[in-house]
Amino acid sequence: MSYLSGTQVTAGGQLISGQVNFDTDSSNNLSGGGGKNAMPLSPGASFFISHQLNEQWHVGFANYGDFGLGIDYSDDWAGRYYLQNGSLMGLTMMPSLSFRANEQWSFGLGLRAMYAINDTELALDNNPLGLGSHPDGSLEYSATDWGFGLNAGVIYQVTPATRLGLAYTSAVDLSFSDKLDPEGLSAAEQTVWNNSGLTNAKTTLDMQVPQTVTLSLFHQLNPEWALLASANWQDWSRFGEIGLDLEARNPTSATLDANYRDTWHVSVGAQYQFSQAARWNVGAAYDSSPVGDQYRTVTNPMGEGWRLGTGLDYALDSDTTLNVSYEFIWIGDMPTAQNKALPVNAPKTVSGTYENAWMQAFSGSVTWHY
Repeated sequence: MSYLSGTQVTAGGQLISGQVNFDTDSSNNLSGGGGKNAMPLSPGASFFISHQLNEQWHVGFANYGDFGLGIDYSDDWAGRYYLQNGSLMGLTMMPSLSFRANEQWSFGLGLRAMYAINDTELALDNNPLGLGSHPDGSLEYSATDWGFGLNAGVIYQVTPATRLGLAYTSAVDLSFSDKLDPEGLSAAEQTVWNNSGLTNAKTTLDMQVPQTVTLSLFHQLNPEWALLASANWQDWSRFGEIGLDLEARNPTSATLDANYRDTWHVSVGAQYQFSQAARWNVGAAYDSSPVGDQYRTVTNPMGEGWRLGTGLDYALDSDTTLNVSYEFIWIGDMPTAQNKALPVNAPKTVSGTYENAWMQAFSGSVTWHY
């Protein structure tokens, strides 16, 4: 914010779509096939405001989607006993403050309040031994929570044309709680749930949104061209450690390790100033995968990604700037295999590959200068 003059207000919107199709292989022993494209059309929105108090101090507020994952499979697909549809989303509200100490150094701090939503629905097998023809039951887990953290950053103006930035985003702890309330169970399966004490048992899931560190570079090559680069680390290994508390007849507390690993992101980009009113942006990036092929699950199918993006900033007048952008993310093939060992003599195995997976994002925003 130290580089923004006066008061600026930005409102933006985004649409994300993609292709995440699952094809079963010979190791799969569940009926239903791969189902439909599991990537639903997902909208997003953001709002930012900054205000210059004087030559040194700025204040601001941000409201944006910090992260979001939405998966929607066919209800009768092969992996329905693991997931039919689910979403994990975080909405951040962040007041912030910046201080420009001198021509070289600027510092910023933001206090982050995150509202998180966790919705999951899966099928329950009413014929676990392969006997009978009862239709599937279902189980839905829905919970929300507030988490808190901070963002901190520093910018160093190396020369009038070059500046370096270092930003830190703290981890955010989240705790989701809901009761297990299965629906559509056969009489036999309902008896099993009741006798085990699982019906209406309170289940709490504790997880941590990863902390991040980002190093960035901006260099004004000449009046028309500017070059940009960044490198980022994210603590995904902690995200994969999920605390489980089950308040049932036999209370259980455990830490489930999804075998996630930390990730790295690198990007390069350029800006070209066509005229005083128009500027073109282009860039490419790589994100490593937080999970290896042997640990990937159908509940969270993630892999490495290659990104290409472009956009245009256009000043409609001296007070209003329009931005439109497009980003394409190539994920490729993601082999996946999951097993449920119960019953022991008939494990449920969903196995296959997400082939040629990709995502795309269309974004637009308007900035008003006062």
